[in-house]
Amino acid sequence: MTGTGGPKPKAAQVADALRDDIRKMKPGDKLPSQRELMDRFGYASQTIQNGLAALRTEGLIVSAGNLGNFVSDGAAPNNDVRDDIKEIRSQIQALADRVAALEERSLPGGA
Repeated sequence: MTGTGGPKPKAAQVADALRDDIRKMKPGDKLPSQRELMDRFGYASQTIQNGLAALRTEGLIVSAGNLGNFVSDGAAPNNDVRDDIKEIRSQIQALADRVAALEERSLPGGA
């Protein structure tokens, strides 16, 4: 890991860059979509999700499921089960989209 002085994991790089962005934003501001972040960083969906998860754990952002991620107002994290379910649904949808794209590419005549 980073203890040897090697490069930071990609998810940590994403989280670091977004922390800088969040400092310039106001509570309630929407972060770029996962697709936009994938394009910006050139990393896989799961890497972006892992970076966002780190920011959620730190309480810097909150997820609104398919609506996206927003800058937190700094209040104590709401550990409501419904929020967890929304997040899981959002991640399942992202995975389903990835599987569909992979299946489409594997079909004869696919890209």
